[in-house]
Amino acid sequence: MGQFSREITAPMEVVPSHTADVILPRQLGRSPLGRQTVIVIGSSTGGTEALRVLLTALPATMPPILIAQHMPELFTKSFAARLDSLCQLQVKEAEDNERLQPGTVYIAPGHSHLLLKSSPTTGYVTSLNNGQPVNRHRPSVDVLFRSAANLVGKNCIGIILTGMGRDGAQGMLELKEAGAYNIAQDEASCVVFGMPKEAIALKSHHEVLPLTAIASRLLALVAQRQSGV
Repeated sequence: MGQFSREITAPMEVVPSHTADVILPRQLGRSPLGRQTVIVIGSSTGGTEALRVLLTALPATMPPILIAQHMPELFTKSFAARLDSLCQLQVKEAEDNERLQPGTVYIAPGHSHLLLKSSPTTGYVTSLNNGQPVNRHRPSVDVLFRSAANLVGKNCIGIILTGMGRDGAQGMLELKEAGAYNIAQDEASCVVFGMPKEAIALKSHHEVLPLTAIASRLLALVAQRQSGV
């Protein structure tokens, strides 16, 4: 009885909530390495269906798209394969050191953060990092967004979709401060409004849109960049 009593009164272990600083530093004021447009998306609870709706509405001619969806590592590869079967875009689980290709969607594997890095010969490439969770998540949206803010800056488009918690809010603010254009999903179309709500509270967005309107707006933004507007 005494041992049982000690066990139930022992304090619960609290998992620390790290920021993106544990994975990569913020780099302010860097100019983009090139003119290539890159789209980054963060999502969590309800995100698998939201991503299906968004990605199936996009043509194969899109710029590279990188996604951090909170999901266990056993499911990200099959999730990417399912989306690939439904989309005009090629959808795959991201691997380390892949050159970013137009018309391709890279889903962060459930065991690693997904980042961008630069290559002197091939432009932007993917980078996987299995460091500590950020906001208690790996992959973390904040890590992906900070990486894009550091390297792509004004040539980036950021999207935050349905999800619980605050992962991605700070990273989206960093994207905005680096010159990116950001869209948050609206409350009515979210399964859980937590992540977009936190991003909106930081004023890190430019627009708040229903899920079904994001694809057409994204196409317009990409067309503007390709025309040099």
